[in-house]
Amino acid sequence: MKFFIDTANLDQIREAYDLGILDGVTTNPSLMAKEGIRGHEAVMNHYINICNIVDGDVSAEVIATDFDGIVAEGEYLAKLHPQIVVKVPMIKDGIKAIKYFTQKGIKTNCTLVFSPGQAILAAKAGATYVSPFLGRLDDISTDSIDLIYKIVNIYRTYSFQTQVLAASIRHPMHIIACAEAGADVVTCPLDPILALLKHPLTDSGLEKFLADAKKFV
Repeated sequence: MKFFIDTANLDQIREAYDLGILDGVTTNPSLMAKEGIRGHEAVMNHYINICNIVDGDVSAEVIATDFDGIVAEGEYLAKLHPQIVVKVPMIKDGIKAIKYFTQKGIKTNCTLVFSPGQAILAAKAGATYVSPFLGRLDDISTDSIDLIYKIVNIYRTYSFQTQVLAASIRHPMHIIACAEAGADVVTCPLDPILALLKHPLTDSGLEKFLADAKKFV
């Protein structure tokens, strides 16, 4: 399973990359604004800066919601850097645009997916990634992990090449559950990734080993 980090913070991206487990980055206008990145030129330069840190795919989101606007933005983003993946919303014109991008050889990430039906449409259009949002489903008392199982099963049944990119990850157990469900990728903030390192028995065991080692000094 691939690990993407969902942020626009360059320091956090570097930290995840230095850990040796980072496969890519996802970001969006809200995350850009959170880092104080505003204005078209600044945002575009920031995407390039992110691409220069990581080796894998970097999702850059379009703002337009009409076909012509999505295509224009997407083509511009794709030219910024070879690692850019155009992030397109799950709407009618979004699906049309994904089909267009697929025919042009431009990678896409279909975002804001909440149902198996939406995932089927994204795969039929040729999306590189489909992003079901776990946390937001949990917020409305819906089993988000069951959605991952269903999409993975459908894709395997019909040999769709679209990768399941689990998004809106809130905690480390989301990551484990997605791995069990067969997700191809998880994208999340740095904290849930670092939380996977932690276990009280690891801490207590290391403490004992170090204490015993001092006896031989």
